[in-house]
Amino acid sequence: MQSTRLDSESVVVVGAGFGGLSAACHLADAGADVTVIERRDHLGGAAGRIERDGFRFDTGPSWYLMPEVFERFFGQFGREPSDYYSLTRLDPNYRVFWKDGDSAAVPADRPGQRELFESYESGAGDALEAYLDGAAEAYDVGMSEFVYERRPRLRDWVDPSLLRAARGLTLLGSMDDHVGDYVEHPKLKQLLEYTLVFLGGSPYNTPALYSLMSHVDLDRGVYYPEGGMAGVVDGIAELARDLGVTFERGTAVTGIEPAADGIAVTTAEGRRTVDRVVSNVPPAYAERELLPAGVGDHDPGYWDSRTYAPSAFMLYLGVEGDLPELSHHTLVLPTDWRPHFESIFDQASWPADPSYYVNVPSQTDESVAPDGHSTVVVLVPIAPGLDDSPDQRVRFRETVLDDIAAHTGVDLRDRVVVEESASVTEFASMGYPRGTALGLAHTLGQTGPFRPDHRSSAVSGLYYAGSFTDPGIGVPMCLISGEHVADAVREDVAAAADAGGRSLVPALLRSE
Repeated sequence: MQSTRLDSESVVVVGAGFGGLSAACHLADAGADVTVIERRDHLGGAAGRIERDGFRFDTGPSWYLMPEVFERFFGQFGREPSDYYSLTRLDPNYRVFWKDGDSAAVPADRPGQRELFESYESGAGDALEAYLDGAAEAYDVGMSEFVYERRPRLRDWVDPSLLRAARGLTLLGSMDDHVGDYVEHPKLKQLLEYTLVFLGGSPYNTPALYSLMSHVDLDRGVYYPEGGMAGVVDGIAELARDLGVTFERGTAVTGIEPAADGIAVTTAEGRRTVDRVVSNVPPAYAERELLPAGVGDHDPGYWDSRTYAPSAFMLYLGVEGDLPELSHHTLVLPTDWRPHFESIFDQASWPADPSYYVNVPSQTDESVAPDGHSTVVVLVPIAPGLDDSPDQRVRFRETVLDDIAAHTGVDLRDRVVVEESASVTEFASMGYPRGTALGLAHTLGQTGPFRPDHRSSAVSGLYYAGSFTDPGIGVPMCLISGEHVADAVREDVAAAADAGGRSLVPALLRSE
């Protein structure tokens, strides 16, 4: 299907997140006339940026993982990531401060990782090797069969070839149970489970298949792209322009509706009709706010019943001085983090003893802060839908800064010269249901074919990309979702050609 040309197709992509940018590149490369409409002035969606008084902050994702996915993406257009940005491999991958006074740096090399694990539990070095061997197999099978291979229907997942490829993998059961088969020390379990935060899940509700994330972290490595994740956005946007994509920034799409000759897209500038629309905004927002009333793939209660990935309480701090105690990536964890996960997924509440992440990109990139200063981003996962009133945010800010001082030895409070924040309200304003910061959690019932389809069944020619669709949450997954959307468009164009023509008039109009 890759050879199917789209030279006669006009496409509007709504939203310039990674999924929308990827879809735009693939569709334009196939010949389509592609316009990306983004309501903000900057591209990248949740991967935004703040620039203030010489400080630069990534407002969204900040971990550059799975570099081979980025290489594959650019390679499909005859480019390389290095054509647009450079990469630095981090070592250590990250540092952990536990709240009992213990701390550890997680090395980038396997001998160092073995030594670290062995220091906590006799035999854990060998157990780590065995665990990572299984994680590598899960990654290879998962990527080739579940991620790169688009399987939109449930019956696609019971293909005999897939079942043979997945034989021996631990697919079901919780990650916590699976990790417990290898190591017993609670801190080692945390080191093998923390990556689930990237998927918006917890060790207790995420399938064991996602042990593959440990391979991503400990084997594939952690990198920093020049200019941060905003630099990656800039690189992909430059590629898109090279491929002929047009961008309209600062323009909000206010309506998407079926039309007799395609799909109509409405903005403040007027109404235009195109052949196809790719929505990179969350499907829930599209169905509730952009599509006509009663037109959608899901009933109104569907989105209320979903399990959402966490929201986040975020602080963007410009700080005086250096921070030698902190690594580029630092985790601060209670020795028992179950109550924090319960406050997210079971009984929504502000965590009393939070686990959180501190990002200090100025440790690697001096350009993100003025001389003699540091750029700091603090992210605390919290339950979506929480009341984040101004008073609550002020109180929790003090809790977090007190906690950082107590457990890392770094008191930031009197050193902050620039400060911004974000929480549930800001993520909800981006159209994310209940203010989730990531999308649908990767629970068993929301994985693979149980996530919203790339094709709308309610409106012909409407497609969805991004973290709410398959393959899921994370920048690499969103890049791949854009590729899947382009494949779906090619399939539909080819099928219409085989049928001797095509009709984009949905059943809603044909029945009138």
